[in-house]
Amino acid sequence: MSSKDFAGLTAIVTGAGSGIGLSVAKLLHQNGAKVFGFDLQAGEMNPYATYIECDIGSATSVTNAFAQFAKLSSNLDVLINNAGIGSLTTVEKESDEVWEKVLNVNVIGTARICRAAIPLLRKSKSAAIVNTCSIAAVDGIPNRAAYSASKGAILTLTLAMATDHLADGIRVNAVNPATTDTPWVARLLEQSGNPAAQRQALEARQPMGRLVTPDEIATAIVFLANPVNKSVTGTTLNVDGGMHSLRIPK
Repeated sequence: MSSKDFAGLTAIVTGAGSGIGLSVAKLLHQNGAKVFGFDLQAGEMNPYATYIECDIGSATSVTNAFAQFAKLSSNLDVLINNAGIGSLTTVEKESDEVWEKVLNVNVIGTARICRAAIPLLRKSKSAAIVNTCSIAAVDGIPNRAAYSASKGAILTLTLAMATDHLADGIRVNAVNPATTDTPWVARLLEQSGNPAAQRQALEARQPMGRLVTPDEIATAIVFLANPVNKSVTGTTLNVDGGMHSLRIPK
């Protein structure tokens, strides 16, 4: 990857205030892109991205965010759909309220952002969308019912969008991270009775024996967004330490 690959290009990264989104914003910035971070709070995105307040779970908030974006930029080349929420229960215990919240944010929220961004992306000769999916979309993981369903929807949405917008010159791809060492995961571990033991269990679940890093996910996302990869569309890249494909004898 060259530091000039994204020179002159403009990108939106949702959930850019921390974790994977922050790493993506940093890497795009380092490679020459002008980056706008859509998030509930600015977090640590300055100086890598220009902050625009956005709750992807709200149609009004998304509309307002793109109106603000239009005042600051006349073009858009790259959209990274990274914002989302998690849920840690089974289908038996998941309430309707949780289902509605998770699907509204993770699935409909992604669609809201895309709906607003696609008319702008059509004007670009380097248009790319990358969706942050999850290994939970392709593997059965305990206590992730609503979350897994939402990420399964993102996986198939990626394929549908890649097909629908092929003629527009908009490439659409996704990454499937395994458990990643983000602030969100750290907060979940702190809420458990034994954070150290819970972390060890998460690490042991992944064949490489450790959590994936946000920078590793960001590298994969930026690879898929890179305009030099003009023939890469409708692809899902697993960044999971071998969790999906490898079976290691114990």
